[in-house]
Order: sequence, then structure tokens, then C-alpha cells
Amino acid sequence: MIRVAVLGIGKMGKNHLRILNMLKNVKIEKIFDVDEEALSQVSKQYGVSYTADINVAVAGVDAVLIVTPTSTHFDYFKACVGHVKNIFIEKPLAANYADGIKITELAKEHDIFIQCGFIERFNPVVSELKNILKNEVVINSDFTRTNRLSSRITDVDVVLDLMIHDIDLALFLNGKVEEIFAFGKKENGLVSFASALLRHKSGALSRILASRMTEKKMRSITVTTDTSFIDAELVRKEIVLHKQSEIIQTEGQPYVISSLEQQVEVKQQEALLTELQVFIEACNKNYHPDIPTVQDGLESLRISEIILGQINND
Repeated sequence: MIRVAVLGIGKMGKNHLRILNMLKNVKIEKIFDVDEEALSQVSKQYGVSYTADINVAVAGVDAVLIVTPTSTHFDYFKACVGHVKNIFIEKPLAANYADGIKITELAKEHDIFIQCGFIERFNPVVSELKNILKNEVVINSDFTRTNRLSSRITDVDVVLDLMIHDIDLALFLNGKVEEIFAFGKKENGLVSFASALLRHKSGALSRILASRMTEKKMRSITVTTDTSFIDAELVRKEIVLHKQSEIIQTEGQPYVISSLEQQVEVKQQEALLTELQVFIEACNKNYHPDIPTVQDGLESLRISEIILGQINND
């Protein structure tokens, strides 16, 4: 039985609580937030103890989930050091790369396991796409993520809010990055539209677009390989595989162009459930091969800061 404390009971925190409450090998010991009125309501809903004292929250538990605003991640992580050996930190790892480095160093020094909350790695579409790409040579990947509702978030820009998911997926699917080019637009002092081109060491390209200015909500990946075009829709959980066209000519007859379109079966599993199952298994030293580590979180943060730097200096 893994004893867990959840820090932060906002929208994402409540989602985590819902899933944790379903897992048989988990006991939610405490929930923490600075809003005691909200804490009391959620405490009654799930029948768990609550506290507004961070030191009480992290005492006597096996694992902590940090699901608080990005600007607080580093401080709450420091409060866990010396008390907890397994920590889940929602993306992004920290508000900036410098704090990300400090978290990484403290985790190594105190032998703390950290899983970074890149939930899209556990989207069944991404899992299936990664399996397909094992047998393909990737030429280009396009990642699109737009959500006007995300404009409610005022402590981070669109790069750390939305784009960082796809930066991680680009690294996850295509490997290390050699060059980065980025452009964007600001709204109310924050970058709200960003476009980045990553050139990977493998030779593959990743084009990433993230927007809080676009009215339509989109989450998609399209991949061009040496033999096919793959259209992956992350919301509808669909993958369509298009194989190269074949030109057929019969003597005396016009050309006939033949192509193959294949719908790939995708398991309908909730990504957050898989993500938290993987974290609880890691608390028991059973590490999933696709687990997003603290180093993965740090690298995505590094690339995010380069992208932001190029946009702000444009």
C-alpha cells in the first residue's frame, strides 16, 4: 500500500484525486492547499484528511503529487526533500530552467525518484504511434495544440502551458534536438501563439504549433516517413495510416493511381489512469520504459526557454 499526499486541489488536482481513489494499492493520506474552504469540501467528498500546513502534508507518506501552480513547484519540492522518496510533479517541472536544475540536483543528492507529468506519453494514440514509428524513418512531424480556454492561465505563457507537451513528445518520438528556431505573438504580456521548428540529431524535423488565440481546440500529430503519412488525432483517439501511392498503367489505358488508407485500432484507455498506475508502480521500484523522468522534464524546460528567448527577442 502506497501512502500518498496530494498538493493542490484545483482542476488537475481533483482529477488526480479521482483516479487515485480508484486504485486499490493506494491510500490517500492527506490533501493540501492554501484554500482551506475548498480543502474542507474536497476532504468530505473523498473522506480524506486535509491540511493547510505543507510540513504536515509531506510527513509520513511514501509519495507526493505536486499539482499546484507552476510558480510554486520548486518551493513545494524543497518542502518534500528529506521526507519523501517518490514525487510526481505536474508539467512543467519548474517555472524556469534554473529551478529545474536545482530540482534535478536535489533529487540526485537525496535519492528521490521524480516522475514529470507529461500525460500525453500515456495517451493510447501516442503509444500506438511510437510502435508504428519503430519500423519507419521519420522525415517530419507536425504537432498542433490549440485551446482558447487555456487563456485563463495567467502565470505561464503558451509555451510552458501547452507547447511543452509537444516538445516532450517530439523528444520522445524523434530523439535529441540539435537546432531550434521559433516565432510567436504576445497577448496581455504573455506569449499566446508560438511556432517552433526543431531539427533532431536523427535528421528528423519537428514543427510545433501552440496557441491560446485560436478558437478551435486541436490536439494532433501528423508524421511524414519514408513510406507513409500518419494522421494521429489525440482527442478523438484515432490514427489513420496512408501508404505511398502506386501508379499502375495498363497498355492502351489511362494511368490508375492506387493508395492504401488504413485505420489503426487504438485502445480507449484514460491517459491519467495509466500515468498514475505507472507512478505507483515506480514507487515500488518497477519502472515503465516510457516513464517521463526528471531529466526529460529538465530537457523540455531547456528547449522551452530557448523558444521563449527567440520569441521575446524577435
